[in-house]
Amino acid sequence: MSLKLYERGKVWHFRGTVAGRRIRRSAKTSDQAIAARAAAEIETREWKCSFDGPQSVLTFAQAAIMYRKAGKPTRFLDRIEDHWKDTLVRDIKPSGIKQMAITLYPSASNATRNRQGIIPCQAIINHAAESELCPHIRVKRFKTEKKIRPPFTLEWIDAFCRHAPPHLEALTLFIFATGARISEALAVQWEHVDLQAQTILIPRSKLAEQRIVHLPPRVLATIANLPRLNNRPVFFYRKRCDFHNKWDAVIRAAGIKRMTPHSGRHGFATTMLQNGKDPKTAAWLGGWKNIRLFMETYAHAIEDITLNEAIFDTPVTQRAPVSSRKPRKTGTS
Repeated sequence: MSLKLYERGKVWHFRGTVAGRRIRRSAKTSDQAIAARAAAEIETREWKCSFDGPQSVLTFAQAAIMYRKAGKPTRFLDRIEDHWKDTLVRDIKPSGIKQMAITLYPSASNATRNRQGIIPCQAIINHAAESELCPHIRVKRFKTEKKIRPPFTLEWIDAFCRHAPPHLEALTLFIFATGARISEALAVQWEHVDLQAQTILIPRSKLAEQRIVHLPPRVLATIANLPRLNNRPVFFYRKRCDFHNKWDAVIRAAGIKRMTPHSGRHGFATTMLQNGKDPKTAAWLGGWKNIRLFMETYAHAIEDITLNEAIFDTPVTQRAPVSSRKPRKTGTS
């Protein structure tokens, strides 16, 4: 049975069974010829899908719609969707995805091409693959030079806070003490603060689940003394660009090394480990799910070659190894 057109009000619809599948939908047009063409295209696609499998008809646009409906991150999708449009997913190869990233970001770094081109494009296709609509795809990313981001230290924090306005001081202390991302910190509202329990609930974001963090006394006191302004979040600023100029001005006034707010997350990880906390606990406290990422990216070594002197300053706590051999019996004279 082929699809049959019928009119409902001024809009044409079609219905019927194609390749054993019941179809009923609107053509979204009042033009009968356009509606007939839409019905014919859907009928052709359904038969092709039946004979050759779903991968024979799945377009990138359809895969992207599925990805969006699943609530996945959409930040970089528009330009990628405009590039591929109705290209069949089966015709998209790893080399084509890398070329797409170069085309979309001709002057960008390899890191940007990976983050804004390759990764989201691959994610859309692999999301469709999870529904068995196409094969999974693997794309080798462009080589990048890993930038070492210096971590906050307590000395840096103290110098910064002496010259910072109250909200910026509280924001910086909060990031350093909890490992919060700057986006998470800026999302905190007064309703998330429990001064009595010394905690703040960090709302759920695209990067992480919500979590409750403890406020050490210094951070608690600084936040408690902040003025509560109407329609403003706890740390006053809504976006990073709102305090960018003020941030740089404080650093210049303090005469300290320039760092970004994200260095506070590095500082949290490094300080926790240097204070003897095990990696799993430190990662949990800072909201990391991937301990390998935590160790490789956020934990910084103390670059001091004289630290091996601690070997001789540390009491020996290990017992001498015990031989598993039984003692030989000795005869009596």
